[in-house]
Amino acid sequence: MSLFEDTNPRELKELLGQIQSREAALPDFQRDFVWDPNATQELIVSIASNYPAGSLLRIRNTHDLFACREFQGAPSLNAHHPTYLVLDGQQRLTSLYQAFYGVGEHRYFLDLRRLIDGQDFEDCIFHLRANTKQAAALEAPQNQVRELVLPFSALKSGTGGVSKWSKAARKAAADPAEGDDLDDQLDAVQERWVQAIDDYRFPVVTLSDRTDAEAVCTIFETLNRTGVKLSPFELLTARFWPKNVNLRQLWARAQDEHPIVADFEVDPYYLLQAVSLVSRPTPACKRGDVLDLESDAISNWWGPCVVGLSEGLEILREDCGVITKTWMPIYPLLVTLSAVLAKTGAQSGPKRAVIRQRLGQWFWCSGLGGTYESGPNSQAVKDFTELLAWFDGGSPPETVHGFRFDPQALRDTTFRQRGLYKGLMCVILRRRPRDFHTGAPLTGDLIVEGHVDDHHIFPQAYLDDPSRETSVAPRVRDSVLNRTLIDRTTNIRIGKRPPSKYLTEIREALGIHFSELLESHVLPAGPDSPLWRDDFEGFLDWREAAMWREVKSLTGVGEASELVERDGFIE
Repeated sequence: MSLFEDTNPRELKELLGQIQSREAALPDFQRDFVWDPNATQELIVSIASNYPAGSLLRIRNTHDLFACREFQGAPSLNAHHPTYLVLDGQQRLTSLYQAFYGVGEHRYFLDLRRLIDGQDFEDCIFHLRANTKQAAALEAPQNQVRELVLPFSALKSGTGGVSKWSKAARKAAADPAEGDDLDDQLDAVQERWVQAIDDYRFPVVTLSDRTDAEAVCTIFETLNRTGVKLSPFELLTARFWPKNVNLRQLWARAQDEHPIVADFEVDPYYLLQAVSLVSRPTPACKRGDVLDLESDAISNWWGPCVVGLSEGLEILREDCGVITKTWMPIYPLLVTLSAVLAKTGAQSGPKRAVIRQRLGQWFWCSGLGGTYESGPNSQAVKDFTELLAWFDGGSPPETVHGFRFDPQALRDTTFRQRGLYKGLMCVILRRRPRDFHTGAPLTGDLIVEGHVDDHHIFPQAYLDDPSRETSVAPRVRDSVLNRTLIDRTTNIRIGKRPPSKYLTEIREALGIHFSELLESHVLPAGPDSPLWRDDFEGFLDWREAAMWREVKSLTGVGEASELVERDGFIE
């Protein structure tokens, strides 16, 4: 008996439409959606370029083998019986569904003006958190037309939806001649990119409804153990082999001679990008630029870039609280860091101190400003050039002088906003917070040995207790304001107790070091602390103000910017 019903390609718009109509759902044992917006953008670029993006596996849901649930952001099943359950492809389909249907925590846009001006497609995609004022403004068609920014939600109807949008843009043109030019340009964009997305097909394997649960579980387990991408590093390793440049050997030596590189599990591709930046008359580090590297560039610049990477990681660990790889806010900024330090070479005395201090400020503005979340390759080129000029007496880079921050965003920042969330946890880690169990300052070894991770200060079970007078929204409960670094033993002991109970126990155990412990975690330590009153709202107010002071000190930003919608999260 064959397990396969069919193995036919399916159009992307058909697959997403099935999610919207509840014809496709997920078996309840699937993990939650975890992709970050950068991964979504990379997938969209692959689809627009008509590159293979993997196959999908689903099963016809005739016999209700498994409990099921809707895709994240899709209409609730509400007892609806889906036709198919997706076994492999959840992350890809969820990310594309949220992008093209305009749901979830981020909104995705295409900057048509930049695309028309000849910028690469991947550099014209950007995303915004859904609860920001900028995202809300770009929901209005007139603003989209004025800025020539196309929301990806217009693509859910295919070329027809984009044609409708383009018609409005033409009408808004100041004069007929401008409208005609825009007409031709938008037609070219639609023909080159939109049509490719509209026509895109995923290979789909559909298992028949005669497939039993044991077979499905075996297939699912196998899928989750396999899958290795072929990267530019592997391709260049093969290409340089005849030229006596052994990239694998160079990479192994780099990790042996600089253990911090191995500790942070840096992707060697970032080093190749750094080499591409420093070795060219005009800096560039896109995939095509990396694949076009010559062996001389590797011979001349690999060593300095390895040293730059190692030195950069040391700066991040010692000055910026990036104690372990877990808390690196965003890895692509290592490209810029490595290249800049390779280019400046060995420095000593005041010059070295100035470079180190300025790199720290740039790191905070980059990590908290999300500058590498869209178009990281172009951002690396921009920052590389502007940082070198700054070190030579020029103006600060735009990443620094243009940095803006809204403290209100702290209440909405959860681990789903990985870069910003991790950057804010590094704000705490930079203070060398003390361990709740031993009272000792946290180190990388102690974090690993004590299983120290980010946990709730006001426990989830306590805030979700139905007997409480006021309810707390999950996004506020899980926000970075209500999180800090706590070891596993202490977290288990905390259970569902309020802060006033478990902190009293910790204070009795640690004695005179207790206030110092709280302050090291940017927590209120005095007798009037809202922690002693179990005042969650008062605690949020206090910690928001305290974290904002830290952000101002580290980035140099002077005033708060109103970037977030004050009436709550936009679903």
